[in-house]
Amino acid sequence: MQRVCFLLKVRQDRLEEYRERHAAVWPEMLEALSATGWHNYSLFLREDGLLVGYVETEDFAAAQAGMEATEVNARWQAEMGEFFESLDGARPDEAMKPLTEVFHLA
Repeated sequence: MQRVCFLLKVRQDRLEEYRERHAAVWPEMLEALSATGWHNYSLFLREDGLLVGYVETEDFAAAQAGMEATEVNARWQAEMGEFFESLDGARPDEAMKPLTEVFHLA
C-alpha cells in the first residue's frame, strides 16, 4: 500500500466555502473515490490556505487515472478549480504532486 501526501494552496478568500463543500462531498464522488482505490483519504487545511492531502492506495497513478475516467470527477474538478492558487492551468487533481516520504514509523 502506498502512502501519498501532497500540498495545494486554497485561496484565502475561499477558505470557508472550501470547508463547506468538503462537509458535503457528493455521494457519487465518494463512491468513485472508493471504487478507484482511494483509501484513508484526508485533507487538512491550515488557516493560511495550505492544504495537505493524504491518501493510501495500491497504485497512485492508477487511482488518479481511474478518477480521471469518471464523469463525476470532471464535474467536481471544474467546480473546485477556482478555490486554488497557482494551478498554472491544471485542474486540482492534476496538481497533486506526491511528496517524498523520508520517514515512517509503523
